[in-house]
Amino acid sequence: MIEEALKVFLPITVSFFIGISLSPLLTHYLYKYKAWKKKPGKIDAFGSETPIFNELHKEREVSTPRLGGIIIWASAIITALIFWSIARIFPMSAGRLDFISRSQTWIPLATLMIGAFIGMIDDIFEIKGNGCSKGGLSLKKRIMIVTVVGLLCGLWFYFKLGVMSISIPFINELYLGAFIIPLFALVMLFIYSGGVIDGIDGLAGGVFAVSFSSYAAIAFVHNQVDLAAFCAVIVGGILSFLWFNIPPARFYMSETGTMALTMTLAVVAFMTDKVEGGYGLFVLPLIALPLIITSLSNIIQMISRKFFGKKVFLVAPLHHHFEALGWPSYKVTMRYWIISIVFGILGFVVAMLASKI
Repeated sequence: MIEEALKVFLPITVSFFIGISLSPLLTHYLYKYKAWKKKPGKIDAFGSETPIFNELHKEREVSTPRLGGIIIWASAIITALIFWSIARIFPMSAGRLDFISRSQTWIPLATLMIGAFIGMIDDIFEIKGNGCSKGGLSLKKRIMIVTVVGLLCGLWFYFKLGVMSISIPFINELYLGAFIIPLFALVMLFIYSGGVIDGIDGLAGGVFAVSFSSYAAIAFVHNQVDLAAFCAVIVGGILSFLWFNIPPARFYMSETGTMALTMTLAVVAFMTDKVEGGYGLFVLPLIALPLIITSLSNIIQMISRKFFGKKVFLVAPLHHHFEALGWPSYKVTMRYWIISIVFGILGFVVAMLASKI
């Protein structure tokens, strides 16, 4: 047990300090090359301007760099490479600390890198764009990319891992057969849609840190130690990012961070489900509740505007609605963090109880 715990807690520490070390260098280049939007504001799903959001964030958007998510995935990947390399050089003494394994971490690691790369391309286009309606990959293109990745992951689970069902308490399992493939894509798309939570300093980082911590605990209990260590190094990277992202943020996570993290979170949820007899997918709505309500608030706003011609929220997603009501941004962030911690613990507890039913 001590060795397994060391395998999780040592990488998270290394990842944190790598992220802290990388941040000054990244900050230098982001500010040197003015890696922020050239014009404030954004366009909603109907192609209209968002005046309330633009008024709330007009100054920060053109003075705070994007691409801060590089700190998260770079520190996680570098940490993984360090432990993998040490294990190859000293296989007898340090080999057991290597958490890169085909059965547990290849898929989430590949998803992390794909999401990071595509998100970084989107950020670069956004930075080089000339206005709020230009720059960045279109929503349709991003949805298509996430769908393709989700389908590929689903195919891997179905054909390579033989996963054809999901775990449901009391029912034990729900057989889906090949339908597990489109379900994978749908879950990944829905969690990805919650990535718009990256809109207030420190908000997204805290939420993602809690979510991956919860799944690290679930994976550890189910003896998926490699996966637990992988989740832990992501948490370490997020914590180093948060060190510089708390108000006033030195940089924003942006798409290179949110796309990588949301897609990977979906994969981790499936990895902690039927693969090892857990209930990772069942507790995803609890552990990722802030992402869920963020996505739902956008959907509700869109449906209400399209069919009833009026808005439910002053501005969507929900955290900006609270800002528009007059809540200070730090109050929104802190309360989201509290909700994340409470429901992250609740998700872990439900997963453990379900495993004993």
